[in-house]
Amino acid sequence: MKGLSGKKVFITGAAAGIGRATAERFYQEGSSLVLIDMPTLEQSELQAMFPERMKYIQADVTSKAGLDLIFAEMEQGIDVLINNAGITRDATLLKMTDEQWDSVLAVNLTAVFKCAQKAAQVMKAAGTKGSILNAASVVAHYGNFGQSNYVATKAAVIGMTKTMAKELGRAGIRVNAVAPGFIGTPMVRKMPEKVIAMMEEKTPLTRLGEPHDIASAYAFLASDEASFITGTCLNVDGGIVLG
Repeated sequence: MKGLSGKKVFITGAAAGIGRATAERFYQEGSSLVLIDMPTLEQSELQAMFPERMKYIQADVTSKAGLDLIFAEMEQGIDVLINNAGITRDATLLKMTDEQWDSVLAVNLTAVFKCAQKAAQVMKAAGTKGSILNAASVVAHYGNFGQSNYVATKAAVIGMTKTMAKELGRAGIRVNAVAPGFIGTPMVRKMPEKVIAMMEEKTPLTRLGEPHDIASAYAFLASDEASFITGTCLNVDGGIVLG
């Protein structure tokens, strides 16, 4: 993709699944990576995958200490932020606990806001025409049983993305969201076959997406090829929102 080589790219939730696929894609494009995740991997594991142009920050995006580590690195420069980290804590409305609600909002919404805010401050101060990309979900469009907390965060991310795009456009900072459908991450692939079959049946293209499909969307939106795209939410879902 045009314009990604040499860019400094921050990716939260980068250790596995969509985050790791995104890191691999930007690395192939020649970007320098700052990979952020909970301390689930050793530095040596990621170093083997990305032998150069990579820094790994073990940080909880919901904690002040974790954000301080991330923000200190952002102050050294940032071109692209990919707010990929997210969690689920599913329960129906009548059974959802305060902890389930609060934890999902903390990771999926508040951390997205705080990381985007800091990235925008650094980009604007440096005159960087950067890109901020936020992880939404197709469930933001139609809801999902047992996911009041998750759906609320993803719908909010879409609205927040549009607002950020309006506020930051004059500074040359583009803000977009990507809304995945059913994606065959390692976690999803471990689900029962009948559940996977149900997901495939609901998707017009009759298959699950792959992590690299989402990584490609992030790469496109961060690249110069999307230089006139901001404030959009790109559905990467095999057509499921058409149903």
